[in-house]
Amino acid sequence: MQSHPPVTVTDPSADSALQARLAPDENVVASLDVDLDARLRYGRGQLLLTNQRLLSRESAQGPWSEWPLHPGLSLRHADHGGVGSIELHDANQRLALWRFTLGANVLALRWTTAFEQQQLRLQAGGAIVSAADELLLCPSCKAPLPPDSEECPSCARELHTPPSTWVLLRLWRFAKPYQGQLLLGFLLMLGSTGATLVAPYLTMPIMDKVLIPFQSGQRIDPMLVTLYLSGLFGAALVSWLLGWAKTYILALVSERIAADLRTATFEHLLQLSLDYFGGKRTGDLMSRIGSETDRLSVFLSLHALDFITDVLMLLMTAAILFSINPWLALATLVPLPFIAWMIHLVRDRLRTGFEKIDRVWGEVTSVLADTIPGIRVVKAFAQEKREAQRFRDANKHNLDVNDKLNKTWSLFTPTVSLLTEMGLLVVWAFGIYLVADGDITVGVLTAFIAYIGRFYGRMDSMSRIVSVTQKAAAGAKRIFDILDHHSNVPDPVNPLPLPKVEGGIQIQDIGFRYGNRAVIRGLSLDIKPGEMIGLVGHSGSGKSTLVNLICRFYDVTEGAIKVDGVDLRRIGLADFRRHIGLVLQEPFLFFGTIAENIAYGKPDATRAEIVAAARAAHAHEFILRLPQGYDSLVGERGQGLSGGERQRISIARALLIDPRILILDEATSSVDTETEKEIQKALDNLVQGRTTIAIAHRLSTLRKADRLVVMDRGQVVEVGPHEELMAKQGAYWRLYEAQLRRVDSDGDEDAAGPLPTAPAHSAAKD
Repeated sequence: MQSHPPVTVTDPSADSALQARLAPDENVVASLDVDLDARLRYGRGQLLLTNQRLLSRESAQGPWSEWPLHPGLSLRHADHGGVGSIELHDANQRLALWRFTLGANVLALRWTTAFEQQQLRLQAGGAIVSAADELLLCPSCKAPLPPDSEECPSCARELHTPPSTWVLLRLWRFAKPYQGQLLLGFLLMLGSTGATLVAPYLTMPIMDKVLIPFQSGQRIDPMLVTLYLSGLFGAALVSWLLGWAKTYILALVSERIAADLRTATFEHLLQLSLDYFGGKRTGDLMSRIGSETDRLSVFLSLHALDFITDVLMLLMTAAILFSINPWLALATLVPLPFIAWMIHLVRDRLRTGFEKIDRVWGEVTSVLADTIPGIRVVKAFAQEKREAQRFRDANKHNLDVNDKLNKTWSLFTPTVSLLTEMGLLVVWAFGIYLVADGDITVGVLTAFIAYIGRFYGRMDSMSRIVSVTQKAAAGAKRIFDILDHHSNVPDPVNPLPLPKVEGGIQIQDIGFRYGNRAVIRGLSLDIKPGEMIGLVGHSGSGKSTLVNLICRFYDVTEGAIKVDGVDLRRIGLADFRRHIGLVLQEPFLFFGTIAENIAYGKPDATRAEIVAAARAAHAHEFILRLPQGYDSLVGERGQGLSGGERQRISIARALLIDPRILILDEATSSVDTETEKEIQKALDNLVQGRTTIAIAHRLSTLRKADRLVVMDRGQVVEVGPHEELMAKQGAYWRLYEAQLRRVDSDGDEDAAGPLPTAPAHSAAKD
């Protein structure tokens, strides 16, 4: 049987106070560090599982709490919105709660599994053994984990839980600001519905006092007819006026609710960390914010309005029917149990079906979102037929899912109509019997039939709303999935002020993982204010990941990164990032003017400031050659400009905000030699007086770096200036020699730019 080591995050044996607390025959089985306190602020707590009890403390120096192991104890693990939790329960209550970020989630699962294994052995009456003696199981499905794996392959797949109709009630959060207009709309709806019920009621006296007496030879009273017809006209006019007013008001409110929902969802999306976007497709997110909110707007303005009207109509009609004749009214309710049973039968199928349709439609829009922005690559590789086939496949999948759901819906709707027709038949039969028996008049039966027509018509309409309600619930769930997701890089509850940044960066024994893959391990580095650091290393060595951690696009899973001695996790994100200038390998420009793109980080910049930044970035000359100069429109993603021109605009954008910390991520790797020289001049202006971290494969671009940091497999292997590292003939020397050989073999030194001058011993050796 495959064995695994105990789940250990820290070394409990190093804690002398803990060792003194343990009994002679007591051993620590598993240890887990938790990094959030009870108020979801960063803290450092610890959980220990021994072969006799469970121990916990909230801080490294805090007191220990303990719970002896017994069969009644249980743990509940959960994760939601980027925060994991472990609850300790006995048979009666919750005893304790611990929270942690999802960086510790895999280890928390293993710790929970170790606890469950101890409890199983205890309940079986056997000896409690170490977790190292047994195969680790998945805490969810209890399947054995693969060797050296930290995740269950079966449970790692995304689970799509069907939406509940109750999720629509959560829209009240967005409807609450408009509760006054909603109340007015409801009152108008009540009046409009009541007015529509006047006409059938007036058919009773028209039949019994006008038409039937006329057939018996009596003369028609013109005043009486005028009175009844005036009542019918007045009721119709009032119903129309109130119906228009309530439809207009509620439509305005529903549009505003949908607009607020769109805005809140997009604003929340902007606050999420980069790892959330890494697991989502652009088309799917666009579909959620666009199509789903539009569907909810239609539901609220039309279908929900109709549904409430139908309910009011049914209640008022039922009250009138029972007031006219209770027995005949009871006969109208015969189809109701069957209709309710059918609605219950198809509701779950519709709910899951519409949620699946939404996801499949997201696949269709994702193909469009992939292909249209990348149309140049599609055409360059002549893959039009392939992309057309991808769209056909996604569209066919969407069609198949809709066809499957329509089989259920197409049977449901006519069946409800049949039941309502049968109910009308029952009323006719029973009504004729009552007329023949003398219990009711023909006028009463006529009014009853008129009311029943409206009653069953509304019932049929209500049954049809099951479909749109489930569609709206599916859309609301997909939107609230975004709103319920919490960033893995949260803002601190009480951020420390950052009035001035010197630019010193202290990286202290940090670690970071992408899923179950360790990318950074035990990395430490001290960068002085104003120093220029060059990051070099093979692809995949962790350079870009380190830069992302310094920008706090992700949070470290171990250790800490500090700026001027303050942990990044204690500084407000926006407050920190406005001191960072970022120049990427592939600069992203927005659709808009040149001036707007340069001023993106400082929207209130004056034209003089924009021009000064462009001059410093050596972009002023080519901008003036454009038809409208700084007011020239830039196409989506900067189309219409060369790679070097886009890069210089990106440098001007970074210069304008005057950052204290500058990140250069392969800023010159994708341009020709002449363009690189222009960009290098701009970069020389950009780095002056700033703490700079530059990533480059071309070692020539780092010739002015104060120190070079060589990374390999997520660790720093060498640090020092060029000459010192070359003298060591270590990792940097090998990178340098390999690049020099590539240049020599190409026969064109300009292909990689002039390399730094090698030390004399190296040249002699060559």
